[in-house]
Amino acid sequence: MCGRYVIVSQAKEIENRFGVKVKNQIQKNYNVSAGQLAPVIASNKADEVQLMYFGFTPKWSKKRTFIINARAEGNYNKENNPEFNGAKGIINKPFFRGSIRSKRCLIIADAFIEGTTKEKLDKPYLVYLKDKKRPFAFAGIYDEWINPIDGKIINSFAIITCPPNMLMQKIPHHRMPVILDPLDYKYYLNLKTELSDITALLKPYDFKKMNAYPIDSGIKKVSSNNKEILQPKGDLLMEESAFEKKESIQLFGMGESPSRNRRP
Repeated sequence: MCGRYVIVSQAKEIENRFGVKVKNQIQKNYNVSAGQLAPVIASNKADEVQLMYFGFTPKWSKKRTFIINARAEGNYNKENNPEFNGAKGIINKPFFRGSIRSKRCLIIADAFIEGTTKEKLDKPYLVYLKDKKRPFAFAGIYDEWINPIDGKIINSFAIITCPPNMLMQKIPHHRMPVILDPLDYKYYLNLKTELSDITALLKPYDFKKMNAYPIDSGIKKVSSNNKEILQPKGDLLMEESAFEKKESIQLFGMGESPSRNRRP
């Protein structure tokens, strides 16, 4: 499950990374939570960034829902076996089968927050991509829902999840968000791409390109939204060389340089 993430990149960084235009102001958010607006790149306007609500509501729903994650395996792999490599049942789930075919999106992020399977956000970790690979994108789906009471249009999205890679197992957590390779961004958004090729992308990211460190459990409060809440409360989960540490994402404040005595 991925219910919290971080987006702090400037508009120009997002434009350069994804080859899009940012037309709306994007606020830094150190603790993106369900119900909040966040930037995405959707298949209906693949050349620009839109703001949508985190928490998916399908167009046919009678009331607003806040589904934050969509399992790539659907009803398969209920035991969350990390080695699962079977059918991607998301294409058959009533909630998601329409959107995975015609309303896909890239969810822009700089890092994400994950708790252990048992303690959840009482024992949280900040997970990031090494070598300054940010912002990056989760694979997502979205839909447009019209409130039957006031006619308001709500565009909302969910993050697609998959079995955990080795890093996520070390937390330990039983799921992880699907992180796409930049080479697959346009391919994922293109609605002409074969569905079988789309589902082939819904797999764990290479753990060797990621790392994580523990942070304060105060992150579980939605109101905790500042760079200090992301400061390390322990060691990195995976060893990194001195060079890798130097080249890695600046963890303190997601972009602001740490003091010399802090890690990394």
